[in-house]
Amino acid sequence: MVTTLWLLGQPPWCQCGTYRPWSWEIDSRHNSQHLIDPYTFTHVLHGILFFAALWPLRRRMPAGVRLKTAAVVEAAWEILENTPMIIERYREATISLDYYGDSIANSVFDLSACLAGYAIASRLKWYYSVAILIVVEVALLATIRDSLLLNIIMLVWPSDAILQWQSG
Repeated sequence: MVTTLWLLGQPPWCQCGTYRPWSWEIDSRHNSQHLIDPYTFTHVLHGILFFAALWPLRRRMPAGVRLKTAAVVEAAWEILENTPMIIERYREATISLDYYGDSIANSVFDLSACLAGYAIASRLKWYYSVAILIVVEVALLATIRDSLLLNIIMLVWPSDAILQWQSG
């Protein structure tokens, strides 16, 4: 993943020269350039959802293989998300007008967040995982007017009403 992102031209770190580990500015070039940003929490949700999706295969697929499958799918998403096609899609259809893709450090941390979500889901009863998913989605909607669900909707079926609401 790291090599592919490098070949796609993604920077190793935020090119602003600031080495802080996080950025909460979703409407700036800092977004997705530091280790942690509000979208890190959506990657935790990826892990929870991957655990749920792979759970029915538990009798045929050992736990380690399911974990590796989740990691490969997340790494593939990180690569796809940083292709020119998806970057442009984000910029034209979502509130991410100043999005230029993730830094490599951010993508690595997003993968780690996904694996953390997977680990959390593997240790909790399913209804606690559902509760975490709902709380995170609502918290993101309340704080940044975006969430995993809205991100998917806006990438696949952009809505002017959602875009207008997100723009404040």
